[in-house]
Amino acid sequence: MGSQNKPLPPLTNAELLQAQAELWCHKFAYLKSVALHCAIKLGIPNAISRGAASLSELHAVLPVAPSKRPCLSLLMRFLAASGIFRVDDTNPAQGEVIYRLTAVSRLLVYDDDGHASLSPYIGGCLMPSYFMASLRLAEWLETDDCGKTAAEMPFMMAHGTDFWGMLGGDAKLGAGFSEAMQSDSRFVAGIVIDECGEVFAGVRSLVDVGGGDGTLTRAIANAFPHVRCSVLELPQVVHGVPADDDGKVEFVAGDMMEFIPPADALFLKFILHDWSDEDCVTILKRCKRSHFCMRTKRKVIGSAASKQTFEAQLVMDFAMMVLFTGKEREEEQWSRMFTDAGFTRYKISPILGPRSLIEALKVYYNNYGVKLVASYKAGRHRSAPRHLYIIDAATRPS
Repeated sequence: MGSQNKPLPPLTNAELLQAQAELWCHKFAYLKSVALHCAIKLGIPNAISRGAASLSELHAVLPVAPSKRPCLSLLMRFLAASGIFRVDDTNPAQGEVIYRLTAVSRLLVYDDDGHASLSPYIGGCLMPSYFMASLRLAEWLETDDCGKTAAEMPFMMAHGTDFWGMLGGDAKLGAGFSEAMQSDSRFVAGIVIDECGEVFAGVRSLVDVGGGDGTLTRAIANAFPHVRCSVLELPQVVHGVPADDDGKVEFVAGDMMEFIPPADALFLKFILHDWSDEDCVTILKRCKRSHFCMRTKRKVIGSAASKQTFEAQLVMDFAMMVLFTGKEREEEQWSRMFTDAGFTRYKISPILGPRSLIEALKVYYNNYGVKLVASYKAGRHRSAPRHLYIIDAATRPS
C-alpha cells in the first residue's frame, strides 16, 4: 500500500499543454458527431462522390445560404481533420483547396456501386434524445436501483420511458429508426453473402428473428433462392410492412420472448445486445431445437481486433448502457449464455468489423441415441442439426 501513496512525478510544461489539448478534444468530441450529421444532411458526401470538389463547387450544389458560405470552409476543415474527407494537396499551385472522399465518407454515398450507404444509419443514431440520455449518466450511476421508481437506464431517466416506448409513441422517430436499421441491414447483407455464403449450404428454411421490414432477409432470399425465408416481428411492425409482391419473404407476427417459428437456420442481427443476460437466455432457449447436447466444443476464429475496431465495440457497449439494458459481450459471456440456454457448441468469426458472425449449434439424436451429423442436413431426415446465427459484437477482454 505504501508504494501507492508515493507522490506523482511533476509534469513538464510541455506535458501539461499536451494534456490540456487532449482535454479540449474530449470536451468538444461531441462536435465530431454534430459535424458528421451536418455533412449528411447537407449531402456533402454525394457532392464529392464523382471524384473531387473545391469549395466553390460545393457552394454551387449544396443548400448553404450565401451568407453562411464562409462557415462551410471551417466545417470542411474540421471534417477533413476528423478523417471524414481528405484534402488533395497534389496541385497546391491551383490556389483552391480540393476535397476528396475517404473510405469512411464513401460509406455515406447513396449511389456508390460497391456497397449500401450507411448515411441513414449514422443519421438515425444522431438524435437529440440520445444526447439528452447521455447527460443523465452521472445522476443515474448515483441512483440506487432498489427504489421502485429507479430508472433501468439513463434513457428512461431522461425521458420517462424506455427507448421502445418512445419509438412507439413517435411515428417520425420510429420511421427514422426503421430506416437506420434498413441501411445497416443492407450493408451487412452484402458482406455476409460475400464472405459467409457457405453457411446457407443445405439450409432449406430461415427465420430472421426481429428482422424489421425484412431488408436482410430479402437479400438472402435473392442470393439463395432455395432458402424459404421468414421474418418474425411484433404485430405492429408486421402490419406496417408493405406487401411483398414476389412472395420471397413471409412475415410472422409474434413475440420472440414467447415463440420462434421452427427453421433450419435462425438469424438474430443486432438483437441480443439490446437485452440483459437473463432476457438473452430466454430468447436463446426459444431458439433451441433439440433435447440433447453434445460435449462442449467452442471455437474462436480470427486475430485480435484492431485498435479502432476495439474502440468501436467499446463505444457501442457504452451506448447500450445509456440507451438499453443490454451490452456488448466478450467471448466468455457468450459462452456462459449459450451454456445456460442449452447450446454447447458455438463458433465466433470476427469477420464483420466491430461485429462477429456467431454460430450456435444443437446436435440431434435419433431414437437410438445416435448423433445425426451435419451430412444429414441435405437428406430426408427431418431431425437434422439446426443452426443459430447471431450478428453481434464479441469483444476481446479489456
